[in-house]
Amino acid sequence: MASDNNDRDGLSRREFAARIGAAAAGVAVGGDLFGSGLRAAPSVGRRILGANDRVVLASIGIRGQGNALKRGFARLKNVEHKTLCDIDANLAAERIHDPRLEDVPTFKPQFAQDLRRVLDDKDIDAVVIAAPNHWHALATIWALQAGKHVYVEKPASHTVWEGRRMVEAASRYDRIVQVGTMNRSRPAVRDAIKLIHDGGLGKVYMARGLCFKPRPSIGKYPDGPMAPGEKYALTVTSTSYEPTYDEQYLSKVDYDLWLGPAPKRPFNRNRFHYNWHWHWDYGNGDTGNQGPHQFDIARWGLQKQEHPVKIRSVGGYFGEGESSQETPNEQTTMYEYADGTVMEFGTRGGFTNDEAGVRIGNLFYGTKGWLWIEEAGKKWQSYFGPKNEKGPGSDAHAGEGDEPTGLTTIEYPHYQNFIDAIRAGNPKLLACDIMEGHLSSTLPHLANISYRVGRALVFDGSKERFVDDKDADRLLTREYRKGFEIPKSFT
Repeated sequence: MASDNNDRDGLSRREFAARIGAAAAGVAVGGDLFGSGLRAAPSVGRRILGANDRVVLASIGIRGQGNALKRGFARLKNVEHKTLCDIDANLAAERIHDPRLEDVPTFKPQFAQDLRRVLDDKDIDAVVIAAPNHWHALATIWALQAGKHVYVEKPASHTVWEGRRMVEAASRYDRIVQVGTMNRSRPAVRDAIKLIHDGGLGKVYMARGLCFKPRPSIGKYPDGPMAPGEKYALTVTSTSYEPTYDEQYLSKVDYDLWLGPAPKRPFNRNRFHYNWHWHWDYGNGDTGNQGPHQFDIARWGLQKQEHPVKIRSVGGYFGEGESSQETPNEQTTMYEYADGTVMEFGTRGGFTNDEAGVRIGNLFYGTKGWLWIEEAGKKWQSYFGPKNEKGPGSDAHAGEGDEPTGLTTIEYPHYQNFIDAIRAGNPKLLACDIMEGHLSSTLPHLANISYRVGRALVFDGSKERFVDDKDADRLLTREYRKGFEIPKSFT
């Protein structure tokens, strides 16, 4: 690693860290943003909620999906958004004064840059976490220790070991934890899964998940702030530009807190907003980004409340030109369960055909027939016999054209399900609790481990360790930066 005096643009790493660690003036709420040490928030008393009581929320992470979650929860009856939280204070004004929520008179949130200030607020009942993947587990556990209920985006964890600690923490602190795999609450998807579970396809022996999502190259850039006025897009072919991450912009970013559990590294525009997905320190590639939705549907349909025993994943990065991307953009994974049931998963970031008209979605195969479910959770169709005769399905929304497809549609039932479970004090009401989230998130993690070590693996699900493979075992967890460690137990 270069010395402090050798960073680009004439700005030393030490000077740069000091500048971007400063809080943005005029946006902090609830006390000094950086007055406390790096610690888990203390446990606080639980407010008992009645069936009609107001649930007070805070959103942690408000950029892309976090902004969509904010808008969704803001429209639920008797739900108050007290605080928006993000390490990037440049987002504050626009997210607070959201023109799409002008018709919601109760939406008058405050802003905090440090999630620990949010967790110290005893008025807040629950938090919605849409931070980068490497923060999911720690933010969830800190929130549980602070007495908060949690809605956490997929994948629930960044590693297999983290997921198990989240399950243990939810049990220890007796709080509600919903994972954001919203297909569990989508009526059409639930209908398709019911047909499978009722034996409509006969004995189901295989499920396939598809993530055929074009991902142009993200290019490669030097470390350090951008020059004033310099343009930057998330991909080399995009003509939609991100903000200029220059010294002025980064003076309102707490970059050290953004890194959190991850190793200390100098700022790089390509390892920051969104493109963190394609770097192992923070993300899990598209297999662990888009993939968890389809992995969850596949496992749900197969009725597997267990881990697979065999995993083999192959692929690579086949994008054009120089790129800082570390994760594969083409990846094929095979899983086998103890009873011989097969799961396949395909990630394709380049040019490709579809399958049965589906590019992102699921296919199930049984002794009587097969079916597909498409990404948006609106449509599915079954087929039977040697002539592929159409069976039950749903295309009720087809051709209406009044609502975009994709993962930001039909999410309200999942949000409401979380709120209903909080009011009832009953985690059994959840459509996707943390244990379900852990089992489904483990699947892309296992795929990525097999890919990274370059061989087939045998997994002991009862111990959540590989059989006689220390190299693979090391990738079940990570090293944590001091002050951002996840507890090994919750006794």
